[in-house]
Amino acid sequence: MLRGNYLATVDEKGRLKIPADFLAELRKSGTKFYITSTKGDRATIYPIKAWEEIEKKLAKLSTHHAAKQKFLSRTNYYGQVVEVDGSGRILIPPVLRESAEMKGEVDVQGQLTFLEVWNHSRFLDQMSRNPMTAEDEKALDDLGI
Repeated sequence: MLRGNYLATVDEKGRLKIPADFLAELRKSGTKFYITSTKGDRATIYPIKAWEEIEKKLAKLSTHHAAKQKFLSRTNYYGQVVEVDGSGRILIPPVLRESAEMKGEVDVQGQLTFLEVWNHSRFLDQMSRNPMTAEDEKALDDLGI
């Protein structure tokens, strides 16, 4: 499982050095990943096998399914298959790097089966604008969490 938050840096060439704890877990799935976004505000890094499972579910839907089309348009626009290099780095695609302001300090967060990468300042702002609510707590309580 991928959990926790680590500060990392995106270098001038757009490469992210994946934190060691995450890299060890991710390498269990191989060296290829799909890095994408649905909104362009953050990067989402999926082990390629996890992304292929999402694709299998989408393939079962009609090609005219509006949500499927939106999802694929966005994830294809921002997405690329990447491979981790010998130093544990991956290249964030230029379109996504620019949109998500991926340069310098970033937060790399475990989301159980995938990683999210945020511009550090943008993430802190997003957390301030989107606090936990009583409804969120109720929904979690209903799930037994």
